[in-house]
Amino acid sequence: MQSPIDKLLKKHQELVQSDRRVVVSHVQREQGDWIINTLMIAGQSVPFIYKRKRRYKSLQGQRVNITYYAAVDAVAGIEFEVMKVVRIRVS
Repeated sequence: MQSPIDKLLKKHQELVQSDRRVVVSHVQREQGDWIINTLMIAGQSVPFIYKRKRRYKSLQGQRVNITYYAAVDAVAGIEFEVMKVVRIRVS
């Protein structure tokens, strides 16, 4: 029997699953009705971004299992590579 994450990865080929990654930095900021969470993961130079309706406990120093895909965000006309988080769990 397949786990929910295996089904998700099979359905969406562009998704990547990383387990037990260490969160180096976790920043939360408000944007309208949403709280934008930005994570920096040890060994990665690209930020991982996801949205929540309310503030979340800090994940700094925690190990997380994370499912994400690569994307590009434009800020002031400059494009930045980011990882959009689909699913995140403390491991």
